[in-house]
Amino acid sequence: MKRTRYYLIPAIAVVLLFGLSITVVGAKCLETRAPDPSEFDSPQDNPYFPMAIGTTYAYWAETEDELILNEITITSDTVEILGVTCTVIYDVEWVSPDDGANWYMTEETDDWHAWDNDGNVWYFGEDTVEYLYDENWDPAGTSTEGSWEAGVGGALPGIVIPADPKQGMCYQQEYYEDEAEDMGKVLKLNAKVSIDYGEYEDCLKTKEWTPLEPGAIEHKYYAPGVGLVFIEELKEKTVKVELIDIY
Repeated sequence: MKRTRYYLIPAIAVVLLFGLSITVVGAKCLETRAPDPSEFDSPQDNPYFPMAIGTTYAYWAETEDELILNEITITSDTVEILGVTCTVIYDVEWVSPDDGANWYMTEETDDWHAWDNDGNVWYFGEDTVEYLYDENWDPAGTSTEGSWEAGVGGALPGIVIPADPKQGMCYQQEYYEDEAEDMGKVLKLNAKVSIDYGEYEDCLKTKEWTPLEPGAIEHKYYAPGVGLVFIEELKEKTVKVELIDIY
C-alpha cells in the first residue's frame, strides 16, 4: 500500500512498549516519534522481517487487466537518517498488460529500514520513482510523489513490525502529514497460509490502512523466519499477492 500519514489525536497515556517509551494515541494506537540513535547501536533481528542482507523476495499478483511482478532486495547499502544507520531495501515493480508478452517497469523505490536493539523494525522513509505510460504503454514521464524522509518537513519514522507483537496492538508506521500516514494492527499470531511456494503456520497477520485513502486495506501475513509471504489487498475487488521465490 502506498504510504500515507495519519495525524493522530492527542495522546492520553504513555506506556513502555517495544522496549522504549511511546505515546499512546486515543488509548489504542502507538504514535510515531523521533528515535534515539543509541536504541540502534546493537540491532536485533526480527523473525517476521529478517535483515538477511543480499536476499531477494519475489511476489506475483494478477488483476483483471494485468500481471504484476514485484522484487524486493535487502541490500548492503546504508543511509544515515536522524543519526540512525538504515538499511536500503530496493523494491521494483513490473507490469504486463498482455499476459506476460511484454513487461514494463512501473516503479522502483529505495525504502529505508532499521532494526533497533529490541528487534522492532522501523521505517524511515522512501525514495520512489513511478514510471508513467500512455494508453499505448509508451513512456510518459516519471513521478516522485510519495517520496519522504524522516526528519524532513516534520516527517517522523514509525514501526512496521513490532519486536513483540500482541493481538490487538495498533501502531503508526510513519508520519508525513497528508503524504504518508500508514497504520498497522496485529490481528493474529497463529494465522495459516497455503500458497504455491509453501505452507506456513504461526504467521503474524496484520491489517494496514491509511486515512488518506479510505477503504483501502491490506492484510499481510508474515511467516516466522521467512518474512512477508502473502498480501490481500481489499479495495473494490480483492487482489492477492503471493511470494513466489526467495533467492
